[in-house]
This record gives sequence, C-alpha cells and structure tokens, in this order.
Amino acid sequence: MNNRVKAPGFRLGASWRQALMAAPLVLLLLALLVYPVGQLLLLSIQNDEGFSLASYRQLFASSVYLNVLLITLRISLWTTLLCVVAAYPVAYLISASSPKRKGTLLFWVLLSFWTSFLVRAFAWVVLLGRNGVINQLLLSLGVIDAPANLLYSVGSVLVGMVHALMPLAVLTMLSVMENIDRNLPRAAATLGAPPGTAFWTVYFPQSLPGVAAAAIMVFVTAIGFFIVPALLGGRQETMITQIIIDQVQQTMNWGFAGAISVLLLVVVLAVFALYDRLLGLSSMTGSAPSRGRPVADSAGTRWIKRQGGELLIALGRACDLLIGWLPRRQAHAQGPSRGWSLLVWALLAFLSVPAFLMIPLSFSGGSGLAWPPKGFSLQWYQQMFDSPLWMQSMLRSLTVALGAGFLSMLIGTPAALLLVRGQMRGKSAMLAFVLSPIIVPRMIIAVGMFYFFARIGLVGTWIGLVLGHTVVAVPYVVMTMMAVLRNYDTRLDLAAQSLGAGPLATLRHVTFPILAAGLLSSFLFAFATSFDELTISLFASGGLNSTLPKQFWDEVTLQLSPVIAAVSTCLFVFIAALIWVADRLRRASLAR
Repeated sequence: MNNRVKAPGFRLGASWRQALMAAPLVLLLLALLVYPVGQLLLLSIQNDEGFSLASYRQLFASSVYLNVLLITLRISLWTTLLCVVAAYPVAYLISASSPKRKGTLLFWVLLSFWTSFLVRAFAWVVLLGRNGVINQLLLSLGVIDAPANLLYSVGSVLVGMVHALMPLAVLTMLSVMENIDRNLPRAAATLGAPPGTAFWTVYFPQSLPGVAAAAIMVFVTAIGFFIVPALLGGRQETMITQIIIDQVQQTMNWGFAGAISVLLLVVVLAVFALYDRLLGLSSMTGSAPSRGRPVADSAGTRWIKRQGGELLIALGRACDLLIGWLPRRQAHAQGPSRGWSLLVWALLAFLSVPAFLMIPLSFSGGSGLAWPPKGFSLQWYQQMFDSPLWMQSMLRSLTVALGAGFLSMLIGTPAALLLVRGQMRGKSAMLAFVLSPIIVPRMIIAVGMFYFFARIGLVGTWIGLVLGHTVVAVPYVVMTMMAVLRNYDTRLDLAAQSLGAGPLATLRHVTFPILAAGLLSSFLFAFATSFDELTISLFASGGLNSTLPKQFWDEVTLQLSPVIAAVSTCLFVFIAALIWVADRLRRASLAR
C-alpha cells in the first residue's frame, strides 16, 4: 500500500523536474520566436479595416515576386548540390584519418566555418573584382587582354554561396560518418567485393542520413541568405529575403513583408516535412546507433536503398573500372588514395585562401583594394582603432556575444540533458521545437522580432540584442551538448547515487565537472554564432547601436576601403584564437 502511495508522488516529482528543465528554453522560444513570427504572419491578412487578403493579391498579381522565388529556389538547390558533392570527400577523409591528422583537417574546416560570412563574401569581392586577384593573374598569364566582368552574375553568387555553406555540410556529414563502422566495407572486400563496389553498396548507404541532413541544413540556410547575393549578385540574382528587407526598411509595408514571409515559410516547412518523413529530424543532431549497426534504418533510407540499389551497383562498377587503370599499388591501397587527399586539400584551400588574402591588403600603403598591395603601412589599422564607430560596435558585439553565449548555455544544457536522458512523451516534437530557429528562415525571425521589439521598446537595447541572439544560438548549444551527453558514461552517475548522492549533488560534483570541456565548447559555439549574427542585428540594433557585423555591412554596402580589410584580418585572427581554445578544450576532454 505504501508503495502505491509513494509511486505517484515520485512520478509527479520527476514530471516537475522535467518541466523545470525545459521551461526556460520553451518560454524563450514561445515569447521571441512563436509569438513574433505569428504576429508577422497575422499582419499579412490584416489591414486598418480588419481581415484582408490584399497583400496576397499584390503578391500573386505580378509575376515578379514568383520569379524572385524561383530564382531563390534555383540558386539554393544548386548551392545545396555543389556543397554536398564537394563536402563529401572532405568529411570522408576527416572521418578516416588518424587523430592527429583529423585535428589538422578539422581545424581548417572550422576556421572557414567560424569566419564571418561578411569577411568571406568581401574576400570574393576582392578576388573577382576588375582589379582583383583573379583578373590580375589572368592578365599576367596572357589569358585575357582586359579585365573580365566576374562579379554580379549567377556564377559569382554560386561560388560565394558554396564557399560560405560548404563547411556546414562537412560538419553535418562528419557527425554521421564518424559513427560508421569501417569494418563493414573491409568485410565486403574479404567476400570478394571490389573497392568501388564495396564503397557504393556498403559505405555510401550508411552515410546517406548525413548527406540528407547536410542537404537540408544547406538548403534552408541558402534560401534565407542575403549577404552573398547582395554583394556578389546583380538584379537577376535577387533573392526573396532581399525583397523582405526592402519592404521593411524602405516602405515599412509589414503586411506585404508578412505575405512574402508566409510564402517562404511554406516552402521551407514543406521541405522539412518531407525530410522528417523520410529520415526524421533526430538525424540532424548526429545521432546514430552503436558501431557495427547501420546509422539509420528509417523507411526513407530503406526506400532509397531499394530504389537506388541498381544505380549504386552501376556506380561501383564504374569506379572499379577507373581503379583498374591505376597503378597496382594505388589500386589495392587501403583507405583514401593520394588523389583523394589532393582533392580534399584543394577544397580546403578553396575554403581558406580567400580570407587569408585580407591580411596583405590590410597592410597596403595604397588607397584602394587593388591587387597586388602597394607598399606597407599600418594606417588602416590606425583608422580602425581611431574610429569610435568601429570600436563601439566591436565592444557591443563582444558584450552581446558573451551575454548570448552564457544565456544559451544556461538554458540549452538542461534541455539537452532532458532530450538525451529524460523519459518523456513527445521527445521528437520537443526536438523539432528546439530546432525551430534553424528551420524557420532567419530573415522571418528577424523581421518578426523587430516588429515585436519595436512595440515593447527593445530595439537598439543591449538586452534586446542578447535575447534575439540567444534565440538563434541556443539550438547549436543543444545539439552540441546532446552529442557530448551521448558519449558520457552514465554509470558514473549511478555510482555516485549508489553512494548516497542526490540528483543535484550528482550533477554538481560528477556530471558537470566531467562535461566542463563540452560546456565551454558549446559556449564558444554560441559566442561565435552571436558574434557573427547580422540578420537579427540588422533590425534589432537600431540606427545608432550597431554591432560589428552591422557596422561591417554598412561600410561594405557604402564603400570599399582597406579599413574593411583591417577589420577582416582582426576578425580572422580572433576566430582562429577561438578555434585554438576550443581544440585545447576538446583535447582536455579526451584526456579525461
């Protein structure tokens, strides 16, 4: 009888603990994501007289906006395809490398991933300009007689988009590839399968969840992108997010901006619904079964294997024919070949070199951004440090990023712990809700948040920026901590509890000290996400309280000055230092 009485109380206590762990994150997303976005979408069907579909009639009355949507989809799909194809060999080589070599390769991927989108886009302006690196190289080689127009075209936009989003694809695929048992292809080889056939019919199907997750992450990011198209594209490459910016900043037409946002959101949600039906949203967090078992065995994966089996066999045979032309030593080599390694290093050079070009330009003695730099001078750094606009925006970005990083870690870690260890119903729905800031295009979040902040007086305030950046940074903290917690040995907690430690004492004295390196890594991830956040800051910072990305954006769109190269170099060095610290934390975690 006593047991029957105590059991419901215990379940109630556990339910309350789970609710308290999830409450901060849920309340944050409800208040600063669901409500503002809902308000923005509601504006699309309202006007001064009440309910109205005038905004949608305006949207569909002209083919201009639908054409812009088609351009956005076409550029996003091409970007996704190119990113996935280019990122696959990089992720494969990193996953197959020794720990020391893996650390080196991963450093260059992370350096590009964490380097500001603005810095990388600006680097391509310098590379592709009429007086840029590529034109000067072609002129010196005699390939062309006059500078070519390489900017403001579909090609330049695709190059910039692939360069910006390829690191995201690599890291997403890598989270799955590292859990694939490499003994499976070897077992197929011992049974007589040639190398190409073993790869395409055994290894590649196991990596499909990572490929699909990378594709969906790149596509959703690309469809809401505006930095690269605005800097590298022309009128024929206008993206749908640029139309939303114009409607808010120039005409303050909230209803029409909401109608365009609804159109964009419907497309994104349809893509995510298809992805969830085929593979499940949990694959986005890098979850995988234990080694020796398939990474995923969803209905979508089985359908792809069944329908694409013959294609994979054909690809395997084609690769085996190519391998047969190689020298015997290379044809029978285990692991990635030398040619594969050279391809990967060429792709890593594509990711890294553009940002490095900012360094010599920042020390140029000339007055422009022509290549090669003329002379040596520190005048541009002097101008940057003497400028109150640059210094104030840099200090504001640091303080906002520190606040957003700490808040994201504080509310994201309990949610990750609940999703990994909690026994609760609707865990997949909870995960989808936590990932919603990634699913909903960033521009829609920013515009909805701007409308909400304007009504409550948070535009241009420090707390408004911190809260806005926390919304977009906290999903990355949750995903990072979920990956860390899955590798945590829970028997340590059980041992502490068997010795009399309560749940809070176990968390304080056992769990958190061991997870300290993971917690700091998640903090750095959130810090870097906030520090580079432009979309939220573009609206929420106000006209006189710019963050560093907002100040950078204003300068680039107004004029091209070597001061921007100096700022880019400082950002590049700062991000490299962050990666070094994160790598040291990772090694400390592994040492334990």
